[in-house]
Amino acid sequence: MAQPLLEIDQVHVAVDGKEILKGLTLRLNAGEVHAIMGPNGSGKSTLSFCLMGHPKYAMTSGSILYKGQELHSLAPNERAAAGIFLAFQYPTAIPGVTIVNFLRAALRGVRGGQDVPVKEFRQLVKTHLKGLGISEAFMNRYVNDGFSGGEKKRLEILQMAMLNPALAVLDETDSGLDIDALKTVAAGINTLRSPQRAILLITHYQRMLNYITPDVVHVMIDGRVARSGGPELALELESKGYEGFRPPVEPVTV
Repeated sequence: MAQPLLEIDQVHVAVDGKEILKGLTLRLNAGEVHAIMGPNGSGKSTLSFCLMGHPKYAMTSGSILYKGQELHSLAPNERAAAGIFLAFQYPTAIPGVTIVNFLRAALRGVRGGQDVPVKEFRQLVKTHLKGLGISEAFMNRYVNDGFSGGEKKRLEILQMAMLNPALAVLDETDSGLDIDALKTVAAGINTLRSPQRAILLITHYQRMLNYITPDVVHVMIDGRVARSGGPELALELESKGYEGFRPPVEPVTV
């Protein structure tokens, strides 16, 4: 049996001394799309930042293996170069930096500092802009400067397409999108599904899963996976709400 692309075992993570992840365990294979759903404060975004190596998110115990390698010792740029990508819930604006220059720098970073030949870069850009339905004029704008919510999320998906990661973590990509923007972004994600790529899709709501069908859905409660199942689990969650997935509270014996 092939080794999982990502193996998370009994991971505990603290932020400013407060424990957020409390023994999270997860397996993700290449070619799979897993959706993680959970209420605010359940640890969804903490998981995404932990996977990317944000220094504020301290892993206090457990292990995370990516392609069989322990991630804990790798810096964020080393994780990106190894093929891990994070699409942010709230992408940052960078006035004065054009998207074309930003993407060239990002590609240089994941290619060990080697510049991408101009012809190859232009061809990559044209291919992915067309696939995502984005105008070429978009490339001359400053990164996220004055962008709508939909434009910011489309740029995140364009970055994912250009960097071609083996593991893509999408942190609430549907946040702040109207229905038209949601459909556009979901279509972009679907075009990037691949037998060589795993996608971890973090979301609050079932609506994103109307357009992206996951292989597995995980319900995350209080820093742990409370339950996993197929796409139908998201529909059950929609009817029950998160309270229906909370473990029963043990009675206190006096």
